[in-house]
Amino acid sequence: MMQTTSIAKNSPSPQIGFGPEAVRNDYRVACESRHASLMGRKEVFMGKAKFGIFGDGKELAQIAMAKAFRKGDFRSGYYRDQTFMFALGELTLEQYFAQLYAHPDLAYEPATGGRCMNGHFATRSLDEQGNWKDLTQQYNSSADVSCTAGQMPRLLGLAFASKLYRQNPQLQYLNEFSVNGNEVAFGTIGNASTSEGLFFEAINAAGVLQVPMLMSVWDDGYGISVPQEYHTTKGDIYKLLQGFQRTDREPGFELFQVRGWDYEALCETYQHAAATCRHEHVPALIHVCELTQPQGHSTSGSHERYKPKDRLAWEAEHDCLPRFRAWILQNNLATADELDKIDQQAKLLVAEAKARAWNSFVDSMRGAHQEAVQAISAAESVIQPGLRPQLALIREELQRTIHPLRLDGVKAVKKAVRVLRAEPVGHRKSLLQWLEVNLAANSRRFNSHLFNESASSALQVPEIKAEYDDHSLVVDGREVLLAAFDAMLARDPRVFAIGEDVGKIGDVNQAFAGMQAKYGELRVGDTGIRESTIIGQGIGAALRGLRPITEIQYLDYIYYTIQTLSDDLACLSYRTVGGQKAPLIIRSRGHRLEGIWHSGSPLGMIINAVRGIHVLVPRNMTQAAGMYNTLLLGDEPGLVIECLNGYRLKERMPNNIGEFTVPLGVPEVIRAGTDLTIVTYGSMCRIVMEAAAMLQEVGISTEVIDTQTLLPFDLGHRILASIKKTNRVVFADEDVPGGASAYLLQQVIDGQQAYRYLDSAPVCVSAKAHRPPYGSDGDYFSKPNAEDVFEAAYTIFHETDPTRFPALYTE
Repeated sequence: MMQTTSIAKNSPSPQIGFGPEAVRNDYRVACESRHASLMGRKEVFMGKAKFGIFGDGKELAQIAMAKAFRKGDFRSGYYRDQTFMFALGELTLEQYFAQLYAHPDLAYEPATGGRCMNGHFATRSLDEQGNWKDLTQQYNSSADVSCTAGQMPRLLGLAFASKLYRQNPQLQYLNEFSVNGNEVAFGTIGNASTSEGLFFEAINAAGVLQVPMLMSVWDDGYGISVPQEYHTTKGDIYKLLQGFQRTDREPGFELFQVRGWDYEALCETYQHAAATCRHEHVPALIHVCELTQPQGHSTSGSHERYKPKDRLAWEAEHDCLPRFRAWILQNNLATADELDKIDQQAKLLVAEAKARAWNSFVDSMRGAHQEAVQAISAAESVIQPGLRPQLALIREELQRTIHPLRLDGVKAVKKAVRVLRAEPVGHRKSLLQWLEVNLAANSRRFNSHLFNESASSALQVPEIKAEYDDHSLVVDGREVLLAAFDAMLARDPRVFAIGEDVGKIGDVNQAFAGMQAKYGELRVGDTGIRESTIIGQGIGAALRGLRPITEIQYLDYIYYTIQTLSDDLACLSYRTVGGQKAPLIIRSRGHRLEGIWHSGSPLGMIINAVRGIHVLVPRNMTQAAGMYNTLLLGDEPGLVIECLNGYRLKERMPNNIGEFTVPLGVPEVIRAGTDLTIVTYGSMCRIVMEAAAMLQEVGISTEVIDTQTLLPFDLGHRILASIKKTNRVVFADEDVPGGASAYLLQQVIDGQQAYRYLDSAPVCVSAKAHRPPYGSDGDYFSKPNAEDVFEAAYTIFHETDPTRFPALYTE
């Protein structure tokens, strides 16, 4: 066994039995998984599935990992872990093929409801009402993402949660989420993906935090067509990470290396490594080398195109299944006939499961398909004879479709509607009724659960107004936030805050000042400069029932973690069809910052990348505090962008600082007017209010609306009501031209149909196309100022009434 590092002296050393029954069962699982890969590939080539990527060659390592996995543990892996899921009993053969076919019914494909390609595994943490299950009584797999190394930030958070559950006695009551922090977070990754920065960032952070994270690297020597020497220094991730090895004097990782075809060594290594993680709360990494990938990377191409003949011959010799078979025979644990029978039975079971999955998939669409044919036939019977041949052709073509999908019926019925466009509506009744029913059903299948759809949604949190009296103090805005965070931490032990400079100094703007001393480092903690894994720490902890607040120090730094936010957190609810949730709060500060890398307004990029996360843009710290309260009462992720230049501005301290809420998706009219509507948010509110006062001086009454949230946006169409009154609108924003202003324009003009009520063209006031240079002059001439807003509004009225509003700068 290539176990180069020994277990710490005080670690348990469990005895592993290799009895005939257990070994034969492992062989059965391995054979079933291999046949599933082989048959899955054929299904793609037959056109019954669009794409396939499989875990062949990794079977033994994953069986060994499953033997060390306990109920309550979490997996954060990638799309080659099918054998592991089979071995745990968390994936059936029928579910495996249902996902390959993209079956959208959770009863058949409970991981993603057909929304992810095959190999994307997830267990359901929530019941049908969106309530938490007892995670300690089930095997847990966090929902996979395709993006290479995208599983790493979340993995860190899953392990970090165990540390919090063990070390924070206030969390002991949450016994449905943890048993004294004994849970290990198991991660898996391919050798090529260890080149990604997310891998190294997470490995480093795990070593710093000392959390029970067990990382497995499946090393088959290639990353698609690129051999190992192009991926990794020294061609060996185990060698590369030697500096992470812990010693008697320094904390770090336990490192192991083991061959992927050595069943006995694999089982022993995983038992030892998992026990070390579980009991000592230290991270470990197992480099599983000498693996093979018999079918190549995926169904996109053949590995024979890029692997030399000697490599292919080596892979045939070192394939873990024949190696396992030879080991069983050598140790007299089964006869050759017995193993042949197991293999034959496995092949038959897989074929039967494949057939059932396919039949269930086809049957699920047959009713709608037949009803579409009947709807077209019904229309044929009532229309004029001249149009019947066209409809008959559409119907016959639909009937001849060999493997019809839902889209085939919709396209056919819509084509029939186009043919009958000049006919009375009654002649299209059967077609329109079919469309209404099926479009609604397919919207539910494919468009639901972007956010939580249960009663615990943040959108269901009732509004509670901030309360003041004659004794309410006037304080710096940051003191309002400080009081709000203090109340949150005192009220709910699940709440913790982490980020760069958040702990000891209380963040760079002092909104957590003194909170670490009051609540301890586990509740208010500092992190390294590592934005993606700060977010990942929060995602993983939120997946395990905690309520983290993770800070991105300045909004421009969000570029470092936008992939994690977009590909993992934002689509988590969607890609599990409400099966998992991570109510993470991301705190940042932006708007009106100065400097190329601190301009603080990339909102267009953000709102289009993170659909599935609420994006909140408070104009002051009181509004921000209310939004934090709202998010904590709900259970959906949210990004709160505080105004950097508002921490020292004076605000009144609400008497109910820990209770008042700001509703999401509800704009506020902060200045009433009759002639013009200006829509804005964040720090631009002060700029626009200054411009509105200037406009009033020349006789233009301006209504200023603070959107307050961008996602969700104006759910009650308050902006439309204003435009109906003023008939003119300006959108003012600090983003680049076409950034967030384009979003505002689309939401109001297109989404709310406000164009019907406009007497003048809508106007967008944005920043320049470049980022602002440093300094007040650079800021003034790069971002919208009060004069810019005034002139944009004034020009609208000049075009309408040049006599009353003469040109400012021309004759």
